[in-house]
Amino acid sequence: MGWLTLAVLGCSSEASKTRAAEAAVRHFFSVLPAGDCEVLAPLLATGGSAKPCVETVRELRGHGLTLVGIVESAVDGRDAEAVLVRARMAHGGRERPAPWLLRVERQGGVWRVRF
Repeated sequence: MGWLTLAVLGCSSEASKTRAAEAAVRHFFSVLPAGDCEVLAPLLATGGSAKPCVETVRELRGHGLTLVGIVESAVDGRDAEAVLVRARMAHGGRERPAPWLLRVERQGGVWRVRF
């Protein structure tokens, strides 16, 4: 394969990862208001410093956190199975002045949001 073909394949792979990660963020925040960990737990990254679903959901809902929109996303340069998503967020109905940086990781073939 030529370098151009490899570059195009790399871009399409990156683009599919960022699209999937953005979709995971949108989906998570679309189902967050219900607070159902049966639905939300599979959307949350596990391991490391991750809190249990019930605790994460209680905190997010308690602050009235909602997704306004996605600003941009990029594959994490340190981990090809993670995407950094910059998102505009609202807190208690008021949009925050600076976007949040969310890490979305592919775990078990599924893109999951880490808080």
